[in-house]
Amino acid sequence: MKISSRVRSKLLAKRPCVTEEEIEECFASREGVFLEDVRAENATTPPTQWFVAETDMGRMLKVAFIYDGDIVIKTAYDANPEEIRIYAKYAM
Repeated sequence: MKISSRVRSKLLAKRPCVTEEEIEECFASREGVFLEDVRAENATTPPTQWFVAETDMGRMLKVAFIYDGDIVIKTAYDANPEEIRIYAKYAM
């Protein structure tokens, strides 16, 4: 898993901050498939994928990443109710 210094700084600036360990916990606890972000303003090559999962402490995070042979984290933050609903509906 790769996290650029720019993204790492943004994760640490969030309140509460999001740690690399929490992101790893979310990958480990994830259920369902990855969803693709199809919004034009977020278009990337390879495509941005995302999921919602729980940390070991019960925090629900949305994690967005690209896969180019490595998992490259784009962002992670506390998932809102709508993101949780969408993930439950389309990924499970």
